[in-house]
Parts: sequence; structure tokens; C-alpha cells
Amino acid sequence: MATKARINPRKLLVYILSKIKMTSLLVTLLIIASFLIGVLYTKVSYLEKNVSGNNSVIAQDLDPQVPQQPTGPIEVSVDDDPVLGKDNAPVTMIEFVDYECPFCKRFFDETLSQIKSKYIDTGKVKLVMRDLPLDFHQNAHKESQAAECAREQGGDSAYFKYHDEIFKRTTSNGTGLALEDLSVIANDLELNSSALQQCLDSEKYKAEVDKDLADAAQYGANGTPSFFIGKSDSQGKFQGTILVGAQPFESFKAAIESVQ
Repeated sequence: MATKARINPRKLLVYILSKIKMTSLLVTLLIIASFLIGVLYTKVSYLEKNVSGNNSVIAQDLDPQVPQQPTGPIEVSVDDDPVLGKDNAPVTMIEFVDYECPFCKRFFDETLSQIKSKYIDTGKVKLVMRDLPLDFHQNAHKESQAAECAREQGGDSAYFKYHDEIFKRTTSNGTGLALEDLSVIANDLELNSSALQQCLDSEKYKAEVDKDLADAAQYGANGTPSFFIGKSDSQGKFQGTILVGAQPFESFKAAIESVQ
């Protein structure tokens, strides 16, 4: 009869402990690997978000013909463009706007009302609106022209009402507002929608918008929205400090209150 092999308790214990150690090590390595994968995923997601959120800036940076933004004050003109606020306000702020720019919409949604209540309505600042429709925002140029057509009917007041309605209705990024809606806005604002459509179809204000584009390039404004803030001048020109993008209210406050 065969003799049963005797199990050495000590060897068995050593064997079990070695297996436990290997399992613990494996679990630890898996935990570390999971953590590193999570960190990598977070970083990739962050970078993708930043890239997609700055498409307008990247697209322009790739164009070698676009001038660099100025680092100091530069002489800018209000031209003959719409004004919100009192003509004799001591500080002038020009906005170069693209109606399909998501950052312009963010400025309108989050910051403009604060500037208006604290500075424009109190007579300290006048806002001059000039156009900078980017060529990859398909409907922006027409929207700028439509706002000028609204101004033709009701002056600066009608212009800014129309301006506000575009930003309230567009989802931005090029075609956020259908071109057919431009006459609808006019009708909703009790303007003559047929006259506005005729004005738009004739491209009566295309040259006006193109002039703003040319001036923006001359001033080094290559992103939207771009702002120039400085001391008002009776000749319609002033030394303006540039701010680019949907800056927080505090940035505008600092720039406005630094004007002497």
C-alpha cells in the first residue's frame, strides 16, 4: 500500500504567504495603473476642450498675414459707427464684434450688462460698435450688414436693439442664426422687415463692414471680440489699450478706471 506524502506545515505556510504577497502586489499595480490612466484621460480631455474652445484664435494664429496684437496703446478711430451712451462720456470703448463668435456672445451674456449699468448708463463710458466678422463664420458678415440696415431705419437705438436680439437668438459658431431670421428680427422689433431685406439684398452696407475689417487689421485686432479703451477725443480718435476675448468684468473695470 502506498504511503501518503506528509505535508510540511511550514512549507505550506510559506507557499500561502508568497501567493498572498503576489496577489497584493498585483492589486497594488492595478490600482496604480488605473490612477495613471485616469490622470492621462483627464489631461487629454482638458487639452481637447481648450483646443476646441479657442478655434478662432488658433485659426488666426495659423495665418501669417494677420498682424500681431499691439502691446501698448494705439490710435484708433470711432469712425461713423453706432454709439451706446452719451456723446460726451470721458471714456470711449470700441468693440470689434463678430455676431457668430461664441466669445462675443459670452461677453454679451455675462459682461456687457455690468459695464452698461456701472459705466454707460452713468455717463462715464460710451460704447462704439464696429464689425469684425471672421471669414469662417458664414453668416456673420450678413448679420453685421443687417444691423446697419436696422440703424438706417431707427438710428443707433434701433441698431443696438437689433444687435441685442441677434445675440439673444444665435447659438453662434458661424450659422447659429439663419439668414431668413434677420428679417424676422426686424419685424419683431417693429421695423420695416421688407425694407430691411431689400437693404440686405442690395449689400448697401457691405463696404461699411469691410472698412471696419480693414481698420481692425490695421489696429492689430485679429481676435474677437477685441476692445480698445481710452480717453475720449472730440476728433473721434483716441489712444486705446486693447483687450481681447470674453474678459471678466474686473478686467474692463481696471482698464476703464485706469484712463486719466
